[in-house]
Amino acid sequence: MHQLDQTEFAFETRLKFYSPMLIYEEALWRQGVCHIAGVDEAGRGPLAGPVFAAAVILSPDSELDGVTDSKQLSPRKREELFDIIFAQALAVGIGRAEHDEIDKINILQATYLAMNRALEQLHIKPQHVLVDGSGLPENGFKQSAIIGGDRKSLSIAAASIIAKVSRDRVMLSYHRQYPQYGFEKHKGYPSQMHIDSIKKFGYCPIHRRSFHVKQLADAE
Repeated sequence: MHQLDQTEFAFETRLKFYSPMLIYEEALWRQGVCHIAGVDEAGRGPLAGPVFAAAVILSPDSELDGVTDSKQLSPRKREELFDIIFAQALAVGIGRAEHDEIDKINILQATYLAMNRALEQLHIKPQHVLVDGSGLPENGFKQSAIIGGDRKSLSIAAASIIAKVSRDRVMLSYHRQYPQYGFEKHKGYPSQMHIDSIKKFGYCPIHRRSFHVKQLADAE
């Protein structure tokens, strides 16, 4: 049985498990597009640390109960689903852009850079890419942008979990280097605790200077 037939068979067998989170994927599977990568980012809003992105290719027979927008899940649930996604996905890629790259090219372009790096890490080349949001990174793939995609596409939701967990783990490692900032609690986002620590200690090497951290530290 050739690859397209296998995909068609898997698609037909999962019709009884129809999920509204697979509308975009199923439309492409019906067209014979076998390998669809969902892409999402984590860490556009923080004042410190890298921005992460993940790309996930699922098969039509994936069973990923509970997978949704990572922001709607507890840290414990995200960690649990992280392992399940890796076990079931056909391919997973993770990319990141560092704080100094963000300062150099701006957060939007750094996010696109992280997304392209995630796609490059996939050991299966996607035939179509579904990206959360309204914009698309420049690359050679066929792509669709989906606003609110992490709540509409299972592939994107899976990518959102992989990106979020990956970034949180890195921020926990930065907490061990710079414990005075409380990165283990806010992961670099502009919480009051984080802002207060900047006012007290100034900024550290992983703070994003283009995010006007100094102005925050000087604010009354």
